[in-house]
Amino acid sequence: MVDVSIIIPTYNRFWSLPRAIESCRKNFCKIEIIVVDDGSTDETWEWLQTQNDIVKINQKNQGQTYAVNTGTNIARGKYIRFLDSDDFLADGIIDLQFKEAELKNADLVCNRVDDYFQETGRIIEHADVNWDDFLTVQLGNTYGSHFLGMLFKTDWVKLVPRRPDFALREDRMFILEYGLLNPRIAYLSGCAGYWVKHHNQMNNSYNGLSSQAANYQHLNIYKKIIMRLSETNDLTVSRKIATSESLFSLAEWIARSDLKTSIAMINWAKELNPDFSINRKDNIGKLYTFFGFKLTHQLLNLNRSIKALF
Repeated sequence: MVDVSIIIPTYNRFWSLPRAIESCRKNFCKIEIIVVDDGSTDETWEWLQTQNDIVKINQKNQGQTYAVNTGTNIARGKYIRFLDSDDFLADGIIDLQFKEAELKNADLVCNRVDDYFQETGRIIEHADVNWDDFLTVQLGNTYGSHFLGMLFKTDWVKLVPRRPDFALREDRMFILEYGLLNPRIAYLSGCAGYWVKHHNQMNNSYNGLSSQAANYQHLNIYKKIIMRLSETNDLTVSRKIATSESLFSLAEWIARSDLKTSIAMINWAKELNPDFSINRKDNIGKLYTFFGFKLTHQLLNLNRSIKALF
């Protein structure tokens, strides 16, 4: 019986993959490391052939979502943790989380994740996590850790596979859908791993149409999750407030290309939270105070258009 399966999707990340894999080794519990090479063209697949303690899968390039699902489908562990190939785990965290999951009969174990800057080695530590309501935190704008810091029950993960239709935001959709299962959660202090910041990061490549697509996928996530919470009478006041705050942040981005939709989002935020108000202390906040959301973004979009001409 395997205790923990670690799923690592990778694509042309030979520069970081060995570090990620090494951080998964040296455990007391029984693990399996499953690496899904999503059609890399660098040295990744050749190097993986030299690693005898790894389950290796090579597939045609389809994207991270498919790679994660491929690994999940063959996982034999009682628990699963996901690790992007540019990130790495803290020493001993697999054993600590496995022990806690077994002790508390937990369906989800959560730790904080710290930021690691590849170029300098600088680390930013976050506060330990211990939330009153998991879904409220994940719906809102506050620090919600990262799937890197979480250990999941395998049987439950297979109930909510990653969604290709949310490929640019599939990790957020997965965590929220997992939360909808009402898992028994255990919280541990300490850092589970390091979210590595570097210039080739996936989120940094979102621009133009891909950025717009990511924003609309994010909006559709909220529509689906709020609808499901409403259907089960689980849309609490705290979840409504958290969602309204996130909708405002998202609306500011969408307003750059689709003002009509962004205004509808602001109205939705007000429906969810009658006390909702725009709370920005910078110059844009002053514009909101004087002109309101719609006119402010009309002015901002006009300013961007003028700048683009010169």
